[in-house]
Amino acid sequence: MDWLDSNSRRFHWKLSFYVMLTLIVFIIPVYISYLITKLKFSKHSSILLTSIIYTGFLYFFWKIGDPFPILSTEHGIFSIEQVMSRVGVIGVTIIAFLSGFGSVNFPYTNTTYFRRHVKDSDIDALERKLRQTYEIIISKKKKLAISDYQKTSNQSSTQSKWGGVGAWFSGSNNADFGNSTNSISLTLEITSLEELSRQLYLELADCYWERSRAKYAKTWKGKYFHVAGCAFSFYCCYKIVNCFVNIMFNKVGKKDSITRGIEILVTWFGWEFDAQFWAQQISFMMVGGLVVTSVRGLLLNLTKFFYAVSSSKSSDIIVLLLAQLMGMYFCSSVLLMRMNVPAHYRKVITEVLGEDLQFKFYHRWFDVIFFCSSVLWIFFLYLAHKQAPEKHMRDQDVKLSKAFTD
Repeated sequence: MDWLDSNSRRFHWKLSFYVMLTLIVFIIPVYISYLITKLKFSKHSSILLTSIIYTGFLYFFWKIGDPFPILSTEHGIFSIEQVMSRVGVIGVTIIAFLSGFGSVNFPYTNTTYFRRHVKDSDIDALERKLRQTYEIIISKKKKLAISDYQKTSNQSSTQSKWGGVGAWFSGSNNADFGNSTNSISLTLEITSLEELSRQLYLELADCYWERSRAKYAKTWKGKYFHVAGCAFSFYCCYKIVNCFVNIMFNKVGKKDSITRGIEILVTWFGWEFDAQFWAQQISFMMVGGLVVTSVRGLLLNLTKFFYAVSSSKSSDIIVLLLAQLMGMYFCSSVLLMRMNVPAHYRKVITEVLGEDLQFKFYHRWFDVIFFCSSVLWIFFLYLAHKQAPEKHMRDQDVKLSKAFTD
């Protein structure tokens, strides 16, 4: 909106990035290394080990740029171009991988096409099978307990009658062998039935979850997400195809999508309005929305993972790792968002990040990782979706009928 002086804005842009890169490269890794070594070593030993670990981190951080065309001999080691180029490789890889997963998972989980339709009769049948399985397990465990008790009683009575010597060479030996064989058979059957009960329980929980999703889909919020999922499916297909075309023909977009769309409206439909003004406003709103949703999605996924692995001793390390990933994610987001703003503001971002930064490489690298990630997750979700519940149900029916027969 041009409220502040342009020199002041440029200064604060550079200050923010220098502070962010200093935290990512020089402060947070040192603190993480110190906290890791402090868990098992004394203070002096941990300081020495921290120095060794951080030196190794700097070496690998610097060497990560060797396979990529991002090196520039015109700038110093600690220039913003050199540091940002390496942070960009890691951050863009994270963004592209998560974007590929989100572009496939969001339509898959929010559209009704991929949803498994579960009837109340299916849930009732599963509950009945689960109860029957528990009853069979209980009955067989009773038989096993009786068999073990009889075996123990026979051994004690035989030993008291024959002095514990001659009975082992008589017919009681055959009876003990039969009881032992029967106990082993019952134990194997119980183990198999317990595994079957676990499968039935998981299947029942999945059916309850699918039924709750069906009820949620009938609400206004569910309908909204269904429409959004359908629209996003088309956009994801377009994005995947567009990335494939960019990779094959080595193309990099030179104009943001909002400006291109407004130009199409003005040229083909003859709509008359201030295209430059609205392109700028809509572009910045889209960029803001992308930043908020992408950062929120990253935080939600990372916090789920960190909650699962954190403990009282490692909580500080987990928080610092989260800060490290968020810093790289944010810097790389700005690097990639540069293409989504009008050309006038794009020059300012280019000047702040570094004139010699290979922006085309990062967009191409994003396309490659995004395309590979999308194809990979499509393959995994296809395999998960193709696991036929009917086949599992038939296998479970066979096991239950065999158990009833036994």
